[in-house]
Amino acid sequence: MFGIVKPPSIFGGNKKIKGNVVLMKKNVLDFNDMRNGIIDPLSELLGQRVSLQLISSVQTHTGNELKGKLGKESYLENWTNILTLFPLLAGESAYSVHFELEEGFGVPEAFVINNNHTTEFFLKSLTLEDVPDQGQVHFVCNSWVYPANHYNYDRVFFRNKTYLPHQTPAPLIWYREQELVYLRGNGTGERKDGDRIYDYDFYNDLGNPDKGEKHVRPILGGTSEYPYPRRGRTGRPPTKTDPNSESRDIDLLNLNFYIPRDERFGHLKMSDFLVNTLKSVALIIKPAIESLFDRTPAEFDSFKDVLSLYEGGFPLPLTVFETISKNVPLETLKDLFRADGTRFLKYPMPHVIKEDKAAWMTDEEFGREMLAGVNPVVIRRLQEFPPTSKLDPSIYGNQTSNITESHIINNLDGLSVNEALEQNKLYILDHHDSFMPFVRRVNDTTSSKIYATRTLLFLTNDGTLKPLAIELSLPHPNGDALGAVSKICTPAEQGVESTIWQLAKAYVTVNDYGHHQLVSHWLNTHAVAEPFVLATNRQLSVLHPIHKLLHPHFRDTMNINALARQLLVNGGGIIESVVFPGKYSMEISSAAYKNWNLAEQAHPADLIKRGVAVEDPSSPHGVRLLIEDYPYAVDGLEIWAAMKNWVQEYCSFYYKSDEIVQNDKELQAWWKELREVGHGDLKDKSWWPSMQTREELVETCTTAIWTTSALHAAVNFGQYPYGGYIPNRPTISRRLMPEEGTREYEELKTNPEKAFLRTITSELQSLVEISIIEVLSKHASDEVYLGEREEKWTAEAEPLQAFERFGRRLSEIEDGIVKRNNDATLKNRYGLVKFPYNLLIPNGEIGIAAKGIPNSISI
Repeated sequence: MFGIVKPPSIFGGNKKIKGNVVLMKKNVLDFNDMRNGIIDPLSELLGQRVSLQLISSVQTHTGNELKGKLGKESYLENWTNILTLFPLLAGESAYSVHFELEEGFGVPEAFVINNNHTTEFFLKSLTLEDVPDQGQVHFVCNSWVYPANHYNYDRVFFRNKTYLPHQTPAPLIWYREQELVYLRGNGTGERKDGDRIYDYDFYNDLGNPDKGEKHVRPILGGTSEYPYPRRGRTGRPPTKTDPNSESRDIDLLNLNFYIPRDERFGHLKMSDFLVNTLKSVALIIKPAIESLFDRTPAEFDSFKDVLSLYEGGFPLPLTVFETISKNVPLETLKDLFRADGTRFLKYPMPHVIKEDKAAWMTDEEFGREMLAGVNPVVIRRLQEFPPTSKLDPSIYGNQTSNITESHIINNLDGLSVNEALEQNKLYILDHHDSFMPFVRRVNDTTSSKIYATRTLLFLTNDGTLKPLAIELSLPHPNGDALGAVSKICTPAEQGVESTIWQLAKAYVTVNDYGHHQLVSHWLNTHAVAEPFVLATNRQLSVLHPIHKLLHPHFRDTMNINALARQLLVNGGGIIESVVFPGKYSMEISSAAYKNWNLAEQAHPADLIKRGVAVEDPSSPHGVRLLIEDYPYAVDGLEIWAAMKNWVQEYCSFYYKSDEIVQNDKELQAWWKELREVGHGDLKDKSWWPSMQTREELVETCTTAIWTTSALHAAVNFGQYPYGGYIPNRPTISRRLMPEEGTREYEELKTNPEKAFLRTITSELQSLVEISIIEVLSKHASDEVYLGEREEKWTAEAEPLQAFERFGRRLSEIEDGIVKRNNDATLKNRYGLVKFPYNLLIPNGEIGIAAKGIPNSISI
């Protein structure tokens, strides 16, 4: 007889437990190693190429009392399928692993993993079953694990349990601290694919001085002249011409820029599609179309011509089509070409003209989009008349507005200007100070011809904004110090005056578009968020509660920012090609950063700063809106309140007093580095919170989450719905207002549509602009929306319950937004264009849905 065999779960006083590992193999990982004889096929088939060792949270390492004891090595089982000998498809796979726990080992709180394959895999999670005194133990990993010889240290992952630094079990402290050391790096050398190092650098990679003077761009960051947030360091070698500028990749199609591997886009098809399409538009379609227009210059002659882009498509000559199809698979670009296989660029109908093709031209829609459009974050209440300037008079002379009471008195519903001011009836879209310092350079050295603009509006009794006057200002022809020369335009409905008024609104929108892209969108969300990503990974352990709170809101941000520096905001990139400042674009963004204030990024604080709301303790959100039907503000206040309540509940669970905030060494290091390094050019500003109280922590974290989720959604996902129809959101003005007696002025009378279209964005620029913002306005299929997280993201019950309450509140807010959109008395929510304001609805849909708040800046 063979005798009795002991159960496998108990052996020699030790406990055997089962683990389940979820990972994704790289496409070519599985069997190439075996076929090439690189590894031992037997050990591969036996699954001994990936080893794991549990780390004790109660026992220490023999010979090094600072480290937790390592358990015996265990191996993933059934890595390969011996019956097929073919690679598995890329995607999630589950594997078993069995661990032997020595008596007294305690609950495993971390593990070491070694990958002995020749290429990396994505480790999603490890779940241990039947752990003594604990039951199930879960590890959230979500990281690329490279071959062991890639590291000079162990890859360690921690359980989904949260510890403040002083609460960390002693055997885990060394691992916690060392992991942060590895992530910081030493600040030297060129970073390579697979490195896990987060470090800071200036924006010194925008230009390419080795290609000549016209490719030189200022370095942003590190100087008072060009302050800027920091970006992730790559360590690429300097250019030959300028040792302070970083060289750029030669083969842009590969876009082989460094960011930490875990910050790269995921595997799902939609994310890859978005990136590939963006590359193709920037690097292949744009040059191909430019070559076409070099040979056959073309212009839109009428609004009907513009509509043909959506109703029929733009025909491409065979040579251009062949150039495009030769360089990129058409499958990648299927959404840009007509489904019948013909050589037509196609574009979906922008929401702003879906229901009514002419309503965009109305003054009501012009005013409504300042409250519910793609840039609803600039309009402010007018508090003095005439409007004044903050520009230095010793440099720019007198920049006070030339708008007088006589220009607007007939449209104030019987009020005087003073009465309208007192009753909070006057508002201004002010793009004067932002652009006046650049107007002369733009007009003299680029193809654009712009004004610095001021637009005055009156709040009517039905809650809509009525434009009163537009001031178009130029620097004095004899010198900046002599002040501005201005032209005042007022509303008109007939004759040449009505065309002049439409052109004046276009000049305003050109300014607004530039401000939106360079400041509201790129600077105030993308650029200011990157230092948060860097500081959080460098100073806050994955065990830290604030890391767990913020990390989902940083997903893909470093990736899209690096991609933007390669294709969009770089010298000669898309933004310079289609937005009026051209080569001065990022200088304008830098100038705006001088006035950036983290505290004023909080939604209620921003509304109060702009004078569109006042503090009111009796109001539900502590502020009272002076424009009651302000969709962005109304929806935003509800989102902000729900967000802050969630952050308050979460932080209060871990921080029972202000003293704990003050004594949290990781938190204080994070805050110091974020302020002094990540936003180092503004480190001496008095508005920085001291991070000494729970309230400061809650407000700061809420502001960071707001910026990366709701604020970005509000200024990003309406780009195509509003701007896909170029006449509604022109990006460039190519000539100044025609003067009476000129041929151009006569054209205003005889062919106003042609005159309008000859002034704004050209046909070539329109095609490029529409193609790009269509990509940037899409939600991916793997989008994670506000109120969503993966399961088991933390082991603490109270934070999980608080997060569930947050999700339920967001659902209630969504229902309220839909209800408000259906309220006919709220005219700004729907407008004459019949396009409801959905941009702050939390849950979204794939594609250009114009609704949904992703957790992070992911596109």
